[in-house]
Order: sequence, then structure tokens, then C-alpha cells
Amino acid sequence: MGEEHQQQSIQNPNPNRITKEQFLNWKRQKDADASARKAEVARKREEDIAAGAVQMNGRELFLHEPWVFDNTLY
Repeated sequence: MGEEHQQQSIQNPNPNRITKEQFLNWKRQKDADASARKAEVARKREEDIAAGAVQMNGRELFLHEPWVFDNTLY
């Protein structure tokens, strides 16, 4: 078992090696994609709320119609 591992490491001394710069570029791209995807979902949610296609949660209701939470009438 030790000989097989040693032979594999001789054949391929640095398998899947990446540089710090490559990793940071990948990470920036991944974060940018995630941010764009999140922004698109938020935009679509806002459009659906404005159109009345979806029900608002408590936070969205408070932000869009704060008069609903006005307790001065009671």
C-alpha cells in the first residue's frame, strides 16, 4: 500500500494545485454570481408584491403598509 501511494505521488507530484490568485479570482466570481442571483430574486419578489401576486410576510407588510401596525387607534 505504501509503494502504490509513493508511485502515484511520483507520477503526479502536484495534482489539482491552484495558486492563491486563482482561488481569489474564483471566490470573487462565485460571490458576484451569488450576489447577482440574490438581487434578481429580491427584484422579482418586489415586482410580485407590487402586482399583488404573492402574500407579504410581516417585515414586508411593515415596510410597505406601516399604517397596519399603528396602535394609536386603540
